[in-house]
Amino acid sequence: MKFSEFNFTPELMDGLNAMGFETPSPVQELAIPEIIADKDLICCAQTGTGKTAAYLLPVMDKIQKNKIDGFSTLILVPTRELAMQIDQQMEGFGYFVSITSLSVYGGGDSSVWDQQKRGLMEGADVVIATPGRMISHLNLGYVNTTKLKHLILDEADRMLDMGFYEDLMQIVNHLPKERQNLMFSATMPSNIRKLAGTMMTDPESINIAISKPAEGVLQAAYMVYPEQKIPLINTLLTDKDIKSVIIFSSTKLNVKAITKDLKKHKFKAAGIQSDLEQKEREEVLRDFKNRKYQILVATDIIARGIDIDSIDLVINFDVPRDAEDYVHRVGRTARAETEGVALTFITPKDQIDFKKIEDLIESEVYKIPVPAELGEAPEYNPKSRPAGKRKFVKKKNLKKK
Repeated sequence: MKFSEFNFTPELMDGLNAMGFETPSPVQELAIPEIIADKDLICCAQTGTGKTAAYLLPVMDKIQKNKIDGFSTLILVPTRELAMQIDQQMEGFGYFVSITSLSVYGGGDSSVWDQQKRGLMEGADVVIATPGRMISHLNLGYVNTTKLKHLILDEADRMLDMGFYEDLMQIVNHLPKERQNLMFSATMPSNIRKLAGTMMTDPESINIAISKPAEGVLQAAYMVYPEQKIPLINTLLTDKDIKSVIIFSSTKLNVKAITKDLKKHKFKAAGIQSDLEQKEREEVLRDFKNRKYQILVATDIIARGIDIDSIDLVINFDVPRDAEDYVHRVGRTARAETEGVALTFITPKDQIDFKKIEDLIESEVYKIPVPAELGEAPEYNPKSRPAGKRKFVKKKNLKKK
């Protein structure tokens, strides 16, 4: 199937052709006709399958064809990074169409608020917003939602995990009852069904490769003691032809420690975590995309929703506590049918959590022996009691009296 078969406007097709889009992904092929038909939709698709374009393209086509004037589409997302990424993708698709977009998220100084307020009052066609900041604007009474036709929830499961259920319901109460509702999620827990039941009318459902890493990802793992992790990173990366790497850690303290060590070993590395100001985070991501940095060390703040192409290697410095997060981290590589490698460091206390990941993806991940120069390593045995740290016992020389 080709994108031309969707009968998009010539201007939108010009944008797709300019970006080299020819063949829709499976989620796009299934979702776009349902959205064009004005149906409510619940779509479960993993990171990297093209779900952003699956809803942006038909909605942009509708706006262009129907000449809807003003604020017609609200896209709610869990993080500012995802809001910015969607806004950037809209710019690419909409280069030849007359559709305006506005990203609305927290952070920044008063000028950012004023810019968002001005855009909302002037009525941008598409608003991409985080729930908390959108509520702040809605409560002040100057946002006109009477013409809104489409409500889209992207990364809906993540928003619920972050405690946004009440915020979402509060936003929905500000919107016209007659509208199209689209919900995109990487997982489909019961609370997603509950949310859908409160805001949707007879929704269609699409499920694409739930909770499975992309086929192009070569997955492997190392059993290590905690103190072996950073030395292992250096062993893996030194003198290797790897152009682009993301290292995920569960804590910002580890992000700082890893980044510091990489820089000490002359790697072009940068860290991104919640202590950074928004402008600093944007600058780091931009520089990584532009290949100023070879290695990006990050917390899960960017595990979902950031569209960074051509990632050669993903390293899970820490095993994610949530098995679903493993899929999202690994989903940073092998995007759009490319290939990539994902490596995970498993400590003795992580074994049970990693076994849950293997159960989820229905596959046993190959365990690579730790290089001999890093010393003795633990064995993978998730049924055994976690061993904790190694104990070094100094033997005493006992002399017979």
